[in-house]
Amino acid sequence: MPKKGQRKEKFFAGDASDAAGFAALATAYLDALRVLNYSEKTVESRAHHLREFIKWAIDRSLSRPAEITKPILERYQRHLYHYRKKNGEPLSFRSQHGCLVPVRAFFKWLCRHNHLLANPAADLELPRAEKRLPRHVLTASEAERVIALPDVAEPLGLRDRAILETLYSTGLRRMELAHLKLYDLDQERGTVFIRQGKGKKDRMIPMGARAFGWVRRYLDEARASLALTPDDGLVFLTNVGLVFEPNRLTQIVRSYVDAAEIGKTGSCHLFRHTCATLMLEGGADIRFIQQLLGHEKLETTQIYAQVSIRMLKEVHTRTHPARLTPEAKRTEPTTPVADNPELVAELAEEEAELAEEDEAP
Repeated sequence: MPKKGQRKEKFFAGDASDAAGFAALATAYLDALRVLNYSEKTVESRAHHLREFIKWAIDRSLSRPAEITKPILERYQRHLYHYRKKNGEPLSFRSQHGCLVPVRAFFKWLCRHNHLLANPAADLELPRAEKRLPRHVLTASEAERVIALPDVAEPLGLRDRAILETLYSTGLRRMELAHLKLYDLDQERGTVFIRQGKGKKDRMIPMGARAFGWVRRYLDEARASLALTPDDGLVFLTNVGLVFEPNRLTQIVRSYVDAAEIGKTGSCHLFRHTCATLMLEGGADIRFIQQLLGHEKLETTQIYAQVSIRMLKEVHTRTHPARLTPEAKRTEPTTPVADNPELVAELAEEEAELAEEDEAP
């Protein structure tokens, strides 16, 4: 809360009188989100998209929420569809969807709190977001090639090796890794405690013995040379002893991926994708992967089942008639689907993918 006499930050920088009606209500809406314990990142994201919509409305002499109708919202939706970025590319349908959701939520809040008699966004149909697979996933050998690059004879190289090992072993998000504290590590049990991850959710996940070994070595041999006094207990520190900014972590990991010259690009999330995909290919249950990655819905995790092509190829090779020789057809016994756990699992995944497509907005 702002201190007494401190000016509260404006919704618009230098609010114009035309925006006063919108701005006051938008500020109240964002404060309501904070009261409901939404993360500040979510609040900032919604504020950004609301500003863009309100600027667009004011440019068209629409200065109050009561002047917004469903046709106007549909006009804004068409504006997003035809909008072009500086590089000339259109907004993806996922981005368009992301721009409209905060606007729709804002008008729902206005109506619920009696600022509007009717919600103009109630029946607004949102664009279908694409279901894209991760662009790149490393093979096990490629991951090992990247991880082996840091010069562990140097403190920063040893830190970077520990970071890469942790990302590969746990599939952590970069901000989860950046905010790890020393007391979150339990080497005896082989676990890492994630405090207030995405969605403000705590979770405990395993970390492999090899990764713990490199983290332990970094803590024993390198961290003391990076830490400041007083020490805030962060596991991974920058070269000046501070918490990692997200972009800095991205730069470090990307530099090793590029230096490995494996023909693939990516950074921290690349190791998240790789961890999930390789564990699925190794036989891990998808519900375990869901818990490891901290996904709220299983459907989010199922994207890795689509990337995990090795198991599908094995089933294809074993069962497709065009891949079997006449001799193999005669000599290999046929197994009913119900008695073939791997094939049953593949069919179940196929049905789940179809259901996800049918239920998408």
